[in-house]
Amino acid sequence: MKYLLRGLFAVLFIGLNGPSYSQEPVKRILDSLFKDRSEVCFTFKVTDREDVHALTRLISIDNVKGKTVFAYANRKEFADFLRYDFDYKILPQPGKLLNKSELESPAGRDAPADRTTWDFYPNYQQYVDYMVGFVSAHPSICRLDTVGISIQGRLILSLIISKNVNQEEAEPQFLYTSSIHGDELTGYVLMLHLIDYLLSNYGIDPVIDNLINTTEICINPLANPDGTFAGGNSSVYGAVRYNANNIDLNRNFPDPKVGPHPDGNAWQKETEIWMSYADNNHFSMSANFHGGAEVFNYPWDTWSKLAADDDWWQFVGREWADTVHHYSPASYFNDMDNGVTNGNAWYEINGGRQDYMNYWHYCREVTVEISNIKLLPANQLLTFWNYNYSSFLNFIRESHYGINGIVTDTVNDMPVAAKVFIEGHDRDFSEVYSRSTTGFYARPIFEGTYNLTFSAPGYFSKTIKNVGVFNRVTTNLDVQLRPLTYDAQDKSVSSVLVYPNPNNGHFRLILPDSPINPSSSIQLLNSLGKVVYSSEVTRTTGSSTVEIDIPNPSDGLYYLKFNSGYRIYIDKLIIKK
Repeated sequence: MKYLLRGLFAVLFIGLNGPSYSQEPVKRILDSLFKDRSEVCFTFKVTDREDVHALTRLISIDNVKGKTVFAYANRKEFADFLRYDFDYKILPQPGKLLNKSELESPAGRDAPADRTTWDFYPNYQQYVDYMVGFVSAHPSICRLDTVGISIQGRLILSLIISKNVNQEEAEPQFLYTSSIHGDELTGYVLMLHLIDYLLSNYGIDPVIDNLINTTEICINPLANPDGTFAGGNSSVYGAVRYNANNIDLNRNFPDPKVGPHPDGNAWQKETEIWMSYADNNHFSMSANFHGGAEVFNYPWDTWSKLAADDDWWQFVGREWADTVHHYSPASYFNDMDNGVTNGNAWYEINGGRQDYMNYWHYCREVTVEISNIKLLPANQLLTFWNYNYSSFLNFIRESHYGINGIVTDTVNDMPVAAKVFIEGHDRDFSEVYSRSTTGFYARPIFEGTYNLTFSAPGYFSKTIKNVGVFNRVTTNLDVQLRPLTYDAQDKSVSSVLVYPNPNNGHFRLILPDSPINPSSSIQLLNSLGKVVYSSEVTRTTGSSTVEIDIPNPSDGLYYLKFNSGYRIYIDKLIIKK
């Protein structure tokens, strides 16, 4: 920070070989730069990495290579940047580097029915038609959700793929989304390709069948349509990074460190749309696709401290990158640590959607920078599909690994929205919650042994100890929680018959007429009310009795507390050996 404030550089440069503007008023510079554009892409050098942490609050940093910074700015942001007297160079706009002919649909491939080869960038109407066409062709396994409508009235769409697509099921809910930066468009086409691949291979490929039968897969190919079609609906040519209000949407979300408005702007319409979509769903894992680098960027972006699941993030990141390397040349996807990086270690971002989803929605979301070139020539799109599609599938599959199960009520077996917290491990909202409608929870985690505590308002908490987890394996753990109202019944419950009584610690319970829940239990309390013995109780089908054998009991008067799962019974018990 101290280097930034010194303002070491006094000369400003515009264009790769542009004239010096060191004596020009700032307004004239801004008028010249923003005469026919809403944002500028530029590069400059810093003398210290701390400068990057300060500048990330002023401009939208896009990449950092050593001490060279690449960034975007709207007029206000660039005016703030100019105060620090850095040398800079304006770069060509990525959305205009290619000719329209290098981007648009080849002849004869304009209609939705002709989508067989994803080697072009659909225009806006084609995009909408394709998304609608997927549902028309596969109505039993997919539906189309309108996430919202952009500032300029374009649809933000999400296609949901699942075996019983119109039912909420006890299964992971997974999200892929792309191009929140409107000029980073490799993921836009690759996500359309993924949708087509999943739907076309259902019923043919057992791997795809398993994914669709056991997962609710949501795919949003285009999160910022106004930025993508800033040059008009007929082509992605002229795509820009920001939205129609010239705001970087991926700096506009509430931030765990900086607060609700880290960029100083009101939440944009698209930001509110995505926040609402996250509120209305229960995503356990997600990835958002960007361009300009080639790396798996995992949390946190805003904090330098490591996430609770840092070992898991490194494992799945390495799995993603290594799989990509298997299908691609050595020159691809090797930025940072051979394709994997902690976000903040690369450069700090405040207000990113990745950290928002991880912190406030308990979702494991990652940012995948999928191509160094933001707007690939269309004839390279199939090549990049071949590099990445196996990693796309593997990451969906990863949502099933770790620990998952269903949390229900012991009385009525109904789903419970419970907090699932891992003692000595979870921090910074890394816990997960079971879904209120199904009771299902999913907790991706690195292999090890963990103690899980399940808690919910109105219920006794329950801790399950020494739960073993292995990488790429599912550990199923269903849990039932008992309502707090059970204790209120203690003073007025009926007795349960104990025979013989007195006894030597071995006796028989004559069970009441009410049914017994699988989670029924007994407790033995001494005269001071201390629990000296507890055990789960299982009754053989058709039997009205349960044999109880208390090991090494002491003589005395006890109270036996029997919880049938529907009612609590108390009886006196005398042990005399």
